[in-house]
Amino acid sequence: MITASDLLRIPYTSDLTEGGIAYASRSLLHTYDRMGGSPFDRLRRIVAGVAVELAFRRYLTQQNISFDIKGATPFTDPDRYDVSLGGHRCDIKSFLVSHRTQITSLRTDPGLILKAPALVPLDQYSADSHSDNDLYLFAFLTGLVAASPDDLQRAMGASQPIYIIHTMPKTWTRPHAWIPLGPLVLKSESDETLRLEIGGQDSGREFITRKLELPPRTRIEADGDFYSLAYIHVESKPKARLGIHSPARKETYLIESIAWSNIWVYGMDIYLTGWIAREEFRRRAGLIHQGSRVFQYDQTRTKNLAVPISDLRPMSELFERVRG
Repeated sequence: MITASDLLRIPYTSDLTEGGIAYASRSLLHTYDRMGGSPFDRLRRIVAGVAVELAFRRYLTQQNISFDIKGATPFTDPDRYDVSLGGHRCDIKSFLVSHRTQITSLRTDPGLILKAPALVPLDQYSADSHSDNDLYLFAFLTGLVAASPDDLQRAMGASQPIYIIHTMPKTWTRPHAWIPLGPLVLKSESDETLRLEIGGQDSGREFITRKLELPPRTRIEADGDFYSLAYIHVESKPKARLGIHSPARKETYLIESIAWSNIWVYGMDIYLTGWIAREEFRRRAGLIHQGSRVFQYDQTRTKNLAVPISDLRPMSELFERVRG
C-alpha cells in the first residue's frame, strides 16, 4: 500500500519533450496503434511516455541508483521493458493528464492519483516476452497540449515551442515494394517559404532525414534515397496545400492545410507512484472493459487489467532493494 507521501514528484524540462519527439517520429515506421483515434494523439502519447522514461533514468542517475538499459524498447519492438533494476526488467506505464482542472487538482492534492487504476493493456500483458519477475512501474505526467488551431495560436503568441507534423499513410510508410520512391519532388501553394524536414528509410531500412526550404509555388527536389516516408515536419503550419510527388509510385500526395498538428507536450510535473511484480499483478488485477471512464481517460480504447494505484508498493522500497 502507498500513501500520498510515497509519491515522487519530478520536475519537467523541455528537453524531455524533445527526446520524446525524436523517438515518436522514428517509431512511426514500426509501431501500431492499439488504442485507435487520431495519429497525432498517438504521437503525443508516445512523446509523453518516452519523456517519462527519460526523466526516470535521469532521476536514477541523480540518486546514484544503478540501472541497465540494454534491453530498452527499440522502435521495432514497442512492448519490451524500459530499464532493468536489481536484475528485474521494468515496464514503465505512464499516463498523460492534460485536462486543466485535473492538473490544478493534482497540484493542490497529489493524493488524488491514489484513486486511479494502474492500467496495463490486456494485449500487452498477454505478450509472451514477459516474465513473472518483471516489474510494472506506474507514473503520471501532467501537461498541456496545443492541438486545436486556437490553442496553437495561443502557444505561438506566448513564444512556446511547437512541433508541427503530418504523418504519411501506411502505403508510404510501409510500402509493399521496397523500391526507391524518388527523386521526391515537393511543391507548396503557400505564399510564404516553408522550412521542413522529411523522415523515412533508405534501401537498408536505416532512418534518414532531409531538411529543405520550399519557396512559394516552386518545385523542389529532395535529396536522399528514400524507400519509405514516415512524416513531414514544418516549422510553421502551412496556410495552403503541400504536395509531394513520387515517380516510382506515380502519385502526388496532397496535404491539406488542416492535416497538420502540433505534437509538442507542455509537461509540468511527473509523479512516480509505485510498482508491482507482474506475478502479483496477475493475481490481484481485475478487468476494465473498453469504453470505461477512468481517472486517466474519459473513455478507455482497449481492454485493460488493473489494480488500484493505492495498492502498489512504494518506489522507495524498490530503490532500497536495488541499493542492497
